[in-house]
Amino acid sequence: MNRAGLGFDLHPLVAGRPLVLGGITVPAERGLGGHSDADVLTHAVCEALLGALALGDLGRLFPDTDARYKGVSSLALLRSVMDLVAAKGGRLVNVDATIICQSPRLGAFLPEMAKQLAATLGVDPDRVNVKAKSPEHLGLLGREEGVAAMAVVSVEVG
Repeated sequence: MNRAGLGFDLHPLVAGRPLVLGGITVPAERGLGGHSDADVLTHAVCEALLGALALGDLGRLFPDTDARYKGVSSLALLRSVMDLVAAKGGRLVNVDATIICQSPRLGAFLPEMAKQLAATLGVDPDRVNVKAKSPEHLGLLGREEGVAAMAVVSVEVG
């Protein structure tokens, strides 16, 4: 049986933090605010995986009230999520993800993000696709107040 999951995440851009997307630090004047490293791309992939197998969400599994997750790499969270997926008999088929931000321009970093995510997920790089889209100066993302990401996954179970 194949199951699909949809993930979404959004964090504000803040001064004094690195911009981490897909486990890659992207050169930028501001980074994303959050309890962990606030990697919206990796969070969206985690949420999609959890959704595919009805395992809840990141907030329930790794609450921002728990000091153990302060500043944690989202790749570590992704590894934990993959352990949960495997424990339920799931095998990741593919990931398709989109980052939405006005700046910085991400095109040059997308292949490395996909490669890093694939390595963390334990799948071939050709199973992970990462894209970036501009909000064309519309809304909070267009005003450069934050960065969002969406992801869809397919998981084979059984």
